Amino acid sequence: MASGEVTQPISHGELTVSSPAELPIGTVITNSGRVSATRYPGQAPTTPPFSRDELIALDDALKAASEKALVRFSVYLGDLGDDAVASARAVLAKAPEPAYGTLIAVSPSSRDAVVVSGVAVADRVNDRVAALGVTAAVTSFRQGKLIDGLIAALHVMATAAASS
Repeated sequence: MASGEVTQPISHGELTVSSPAELPIGTVITNSGRVSATRYPGQAPTTPPFSRDELIALDDALKAASEKALVRFSVYLGDLGDDAVASARAVLAKAPEPAYGTLIAVSPSSRDAVVVSGVAVADRVNDRVAALGVTAAVTSFRQGKLIDGLIAALHVMATAAASS
């Protein structure tokens, strides 16, 4: 199957499509067949903050990092409120298999970056690994390259967690 080719209807939540042309703006079908979408909380996508290629690169990085480290990595971009760590923990709790997950949460408006891990992986994705990931991301973040920073963080954290 060629990249982007759909051979059967794909469902994701309430979204069912037969071809990439039917996808809402800000949504892509990844090489693995998953539907990846970006939205602001409470808003339907109108102007996606990232290009299709950026979303595919982030999805590929999430998949590779998760497979390498045997951790369910995820990313949250949005307001984290006054207590960024508590907000990130609440987001992780809603993820699939939160005990085996690690969330990189970034609040662009307050410039907070938080990494939280589930209890089953906290010994491998610890404070040291989280600090390595954030450090890897900071240069790209400062240049306004959010996706590049997230990909760098995922790569570094997965490598460190896999070697633990």
